[in-house]
Amino acid sequence: MIAETVIIKNPLGIHARPAAFFVQTAAKFKSDIYLSKGEVQRINGKSVMGVMMLAAEQGSEVVIEADGADEAQAVGKLAALLGNNFEAQT
Repeated sequence: MIAETVIIKNPLGIHARPAAFFVQTAAKFKSDIYLSKGEVQRINGKSVMGVMMLAAEQGSEVVIEADGADEAQAVGKLAALLGNNFEAQT
């Protein structure tokens, strides 16, 4: 399992559109993906409702965890996505 902490830069935080974009990106990986923020622990990163329930506003620290065959790639890609205001990475 690999984990990385990221600070949310999006001025609106993780609302519906960024949550959907995050989940679409997470779904491309075979690994299990989890998000945590404060007392909210291990939300399924492949669930739009779960990601939105984090209520992660700008400046929040979010921990991304991945467990599986492509965990390093998953955490790297998703951390970059959250850390750069949800701009797509190629």
